[in-house]
Amino acid sequence: MGKLGKKARKFAKKNLQSVLKRKRKIKSTFKKKASKNQRDAAENEEENVELSTRRNSENGDIEDMSLEAIFSEDESDEDEGDVDVDDSGSDGYLSEDSNCLPIAESEIHLGENGAAGKPSAQNQEILLELENKKKKLSRLKAKDPGFSKFLESHDKGLKSFRNENAYSDEDERSDDGMQSMDEDGPHLYLNKLLTSSAINSWCHLVKEQHNASAFISLLNAYRAACHYGAESTGILGSGSGAPMLDCETFCKILMFVLREADDVFREMLGISSNCKRDTILGLKNNSKWKTVRPLIKSYLRSTLFMLNQATDSEILAFSLNRLRTSIVFFAAFPLLIRRLIKIAVHLWATGEETVSFHSFLILQDVASGFSSDCFDLCLIKMYKAFIGHCKFAEPALFKHLQFLRNSFVELCSQDLLRSSNKAKVSINNLSRILQLGLQTKKKEAVKKICSWQYANCIDLWVTYISHCIHDYDLQPLLYIIIQIINGMATLFPGPRYLPLRCKCIEWLNHLSSSSGIFIPVTSLMLDVLEYKVSKEVGKPGKDFNFSSAVKLPKHWLKSRNFREDCVFSAIELLSAHFAQWSYHISFPELATIPLIHLRKFQEKSDVESLRRVVKRFIDVVEQNIEFVKKKRDEVAFSPNDQQSVEAFLQLEKCSGNTPFTQYYRSVMEKAASRSLIMNENKSFLEQKKQKRKRGQNIVDVRANGEKVPEKSKVDQAVSVKDGK
Repeated sequence: MGKLGKKARKFAKKNLQSVLKRKRKIKSTFKKKASKNQRDAAENEEENVELSTRRNSENGDIEDMSLEAIFSEDESDEDEGDVDVDDSGSDGYLSEDSNCLPIAESEIHLGENGAAGKPSAQNQEILLELENKKKKLSRLKAKDPGFSKFLESHDKGLKSFRNENAYSDEDERSDDGMQSMDEDGPHLYLNKLLTSSAINSWCHLVKEQHNASAFISLLNAYRAACHYGAESTGILGSGSGAPMLDCETFCKILMFVLREADDVFREMLGISSNCKRDTILGLKNNSKWKTVRPLIKSYLRSTLFMLNQATDSEILAFSLNRLRTSIVFFAAFPLLIRRLIKIAVHLWATGEETVSFHSFLILQDVASGFSSDCFDLCLIKMYKAFIGHCKFAEPALFKHLQFLRNSFVELCSQDLLRSSNKAKVSINNLSRILQLGLQTKKKEAVKKICSWQYANCIDLWVTYISHCIHDYDLQPLLYIIIQIINGMATLFPGPRYLPLRCKCIEWLNHLSSSSGIFIPVTSLMLDVLEYKVSKEVGKPGKDFNFSSAVKLPKHWLKSRNFREDCVFSAIELLSAHFAQWSYHISFPELATIPLIHLRKFQEKSDVESLRRVVKRFIDVVEQNIEFVKKKRDEVAFSPNDQQSVEAFLQLEKCSGNTPFTQYYRSVMEKAASRSLIMNENKSFLEQKKQKRKRGQNIVDVRANGEKVPEKSKVDQAVSVKDGK
């Protein structure tokens, strides 16, 4: 059959079924390809957006993850509690009866130097002006008696209005029973300058006659002494009209009020010295309480203000000690409790040894004697203060950081249920930071993990778990903290992180000894012996304290001391690990693999002193293996008998006379003496540097008049003799 003509081909393309089918197939394939490409492009865009958001969120999480800001507080309540009550409309002084003031005005003036005597010229001018104003007022009263009666009635109305609102419990910032100064009639007390004779007479009246008016005057004087020199209060400072105090009067007021105020309050209320919080709360509807409440509040507020301003450690320690006896009265003032906790935590974290100790005793009493909210507040604030002060570790601060850690753990042990919840939150935060560091290995995450703040936070919870694991079920926290420590050790495997690895092994040994659970740490310790040391070993490096570093400097890796530190650290940590299990029935199997590695190291090592140390350790471990095997062959019980296995060699363990136990003691003593010598050498070098700096900063004048660094008098005499 011949070819179709042109017209026939056109007709076939348009009308034949086979041609139409092929066209439909081609169109459908093109549509499918286009749809697939569009979908792939959309999916790729979505994946890119997700990846970018995920990366941004990871970066943000690393930067935003803070060890301090994991616990939420009610900041609004905290701010309310921190507002000074003196900022309200009252000046904070208690109202006094003018007839009860035992000292005449002529006896209360002080001289310029604070001694009793004739008033100064400036004070004489002020007194003359006051006398002239009094005369003018008396003339005005004589001329217009109606106007004077109107002023008196208006003044009485204002006083009655203040007294009606004095005891309202709705606003804790109002000064209960505390009268504010009037513009035309200031306090009689503020117009007088305090002397030791006035204070002595008030103290005598309070102690012998139990005079309430004299005690109120003393509390006002105590408030003035606590606020003395504080410029933030509007009534103090130069020319403010506040009472002037010399040193002797200041000390008398503080000592008497701090010693006697608590006994006076309890006597006025008729309560015993060992009353509880419920007793104070039950006195709210008592008439005596309404009278004494303003006095107690004034005393507590003044003492807290002084604790926040004073810097002398002896005054702070004595004030904290006396305030602790009156701590039960804080039950009636919730806002003052928050301020007390805030001040006590600050002094606990920053104060000297005695101040920090007394502050902790107050926090302990508040946490145990008040509500659970107070316990949570103390715990959170102490945790944040500890984390904030452990960012930098210096040898001089180690003792204080240890006290902060141990005291925090002691406070946590008062309520293990609530403290374990807080510990879980903090430990989970540590694990999230470590997980991000292991996944991303970015500089920010690694830097946050390899820091003193992160390490001290782990040390805090390791101590807490070790201390409380027998009193409460802390097995979940124990498992998480072990995983975190192992993760830190694997994240930083290099030789520069030797101090951090040693700390990780110490934590694991501590957890194992306190919990009684076997934690394998030999692989971490044997890795220390396999660190590659540079063949070009230089001179012995300067004394370096491992306890004050997380990461070693690069030049230290080339020094002779680095290899010695690696070996000594491994032997000390292995000794601590073996000492825990040296009496266990499976000790021979536990020590087999470490001994193989130690023998290889002994053969390869070319330093005779290090080989002797390792050889001595191997010999003692082998002796202990033979001792355990001999005792194990004598027993008749099965390995499945758990009680008999746990009781194996317990008598020998209590005696502690085995060779390995004695060897371990000698190793620890040598390590302690080595660290002590290192600290002494470091302090000696620091003293030398300080002396050199002092010598460079002294200025001398030569014979030609040119100024050079001056020398001491002895050096000047020597230079004159030498003709310099």
